[in-house]
Amino acid sequence: MAKKKKPRTFSAVNEVKAMARDRIGSPPMARVVPDRKKKRKAVEKHRPTLAKLLENH
Repeated sequence: MAKKKKPRTFSAVNEVKAMARDRIGSPPMARVVPDRKKKRKAVEKHRPTLAKLLENH
């Protein structure tokens, strides 16, 4: 036999937020700000060796 779901406890905060979403609508999506450190890591996986640096110059 399937187990019954436990009813959630009442939370005034969640209820107020739900009512606000009904009246005003959902808030706009947040913009994700790209992290500079992650971007640099993706581009520069390995440091260039001395031989490669001398080759380029």
